[in-house]
Amino acid sequence: MATLYVENVPDELYRALRDRARDGHRSIAAEVVALLEQNVPTEKELRARRKLMQKLGQLHSGKHSKKRFPSSEEMLRADRAR
Repeated sequence: MATLYVENVPDELYRALRDRARDGHRSIAAEVVALLEQNVPTEKELRARRKLMQKLGQLHSGKHSKKRFPSSEEMLRADRAR
């Protein structure tokens, strides 16, 4: 696992980070890693996002299913006929 050293962190930012770490019951280092994980996507995460966007595009275009869904009018008529 790599080690990261950060110099010249502004005092106000360091205090905010320290307070956030304390609130989350973590060390400052653990808080920094958590923030990086939340905000810096890895290559694996980017691939997963691209795949999801492709699936959403297919859903939006209607190419995902050959089945035709009934209109709301058809569903109401079928419901009334029961």
